Amino acid sequence: MMGNKALLVVNGRTAKALSPGESLGSVQLVAVKGEVVTIRVDGAQSDLHLGETQASVAGGAPPVGGSQISMASDASGHFLAEGLVNGKPTRFMVDTGATSVAMSLADAVKLGVDYQKGRAVQVSTANGVAPAYALKLHSVRIGDVEVFDVDAVVTSQRMPYVLLGNSFLNRFQMRRDADILVLTRR
Repeated sequence: MMGNKALLVVNGRTAKALSPGESLGSVQLVAVKGEVVTIRVDGAQSDLHLGETQASVAGGAPPVGGSQISMASDASGHFLAEGLVNGKPTRFMVDTGATSVAMSLADAVKLGVDYQKGRAVQVSTANGVAPAYALKLHSVRIGDVEVFDVDAVVTSQRMPYVLLGNSFLNRFQMRRDADILVLTRR
């Protein structure tokens, strides 16, 4: 949010700042109040909260086949996105310092990732060396962009997000425009 404007990303396209009454594709910004933005999509009204990334509002998930992802940074400067791992919803945080997609044991269980079939490894983290399981995820999807056979690690360390590391990011050209990170498929 920027005063009475809201920065919206629709179907993974480039973000645009809108004022109430303005539209981006089929999404119309209705109101900006405090930390809540009200939008209307195909006649259906929804509230979005500051920092929330909505994977879908009305009409289901966008079809697969896109080539670009746009993410706005949060107040801390982190790029967060809602997405899917093997078809199940999760929240990602971009981490260019992570070799691969990384998740906690709790996230792996929630996402149905059979980490015990992975290879036991040791990983270096900001908190030191930790045991982990290395494996491949069938798919990682953000918006209408889906990537297959993505290297990942599952660690016993607790994490607030699934880290979107270089095993995913290296398949894209990354460009930062102010507070927007744009990933374009290579």
